[in-house]
Amino acid sequence: MENMIEIFLLAVGASFIQRTTGFGFGIFIMTLLPFLMPSYGEATALSGLLALTTSAIITFRMRKFITWKRLIPILVTFIAISSVAICLLSRIHDDVLRKILGIVLMITSIYFAFFSNRIKIKTTLPYQIGAGSISGLMGGFFGMQGPPAVLYFISSEPDKNHYMGMVQTYFLIGNTMMTIVRASNGFVTATVGRCYVFCLAAVVIGTLLGSWAFKRIPGRIFPYVVYSYIGISGLIIFLTA
Repeated sequence: MENMIEIFLLAVGASFIQRTTGFGFGIFIMTLLPFLMPSYGEATALSGLLALTTSAIITFRMRKFITWKRLIPILVTFIAISSVAICLLSRIHDDVLRKILGIVLMITSIYFAFFSNRIKIKTTLPYQIGAGSISGLMGGFFGMQGPPAVLYFISSEPDKNHYMGMVQTYFLIGNTMMTIVRASNGFVTATVGRCYVFCLAAVVIGTLLGSWAFKRIPGRIFPYVVYSYIGISGLIIFLTA
């Protein structure tokens, strides 16, 4: 398949961001991956498989920080909503989805850049269901369920290690379930499988680099670089879809 090198480099960058900030794999890779894969559905399937692998590595290392009582409500809601969204995915035209994706990326970048430090979400059941529902819609349609879940776990966890362990477990289980649903809808194709195997090394490289950066890059600087990239990419996707 063409574009293998580009997809490999995207996987390195996405894994790097995921390990450094705890989220952003889908947001980063889906800015370009839909243009490199045969269909939008296959792009979300590949993104989910690679994100699953990245989260599995991090979850294993952070497993002692997982508290299932706080994880299950939002996770169950996410699985239910994302499954419905994936089933609807095949009925929506790719160009429409790219337009929506561009808008979502721009809104996401603006939100995280200006409001993430000011708004606190309570960890009661209604907020868990709300965050899980929004995350499920974004994950099912766009392969980028991170932002709502990140806000929830940042508010509910006592420190960055618990946050990282919880959010990566959420992504691991969520992406596993979404991959099963995507496979049943025909999105996990032979092309997706070949790209996945080819990009496994990219996931390892990106995760190792992200672990190194996590310890050295000032936390207040790096995310804003990512947010700027996300916003610009969203604008480009919206204008070119």
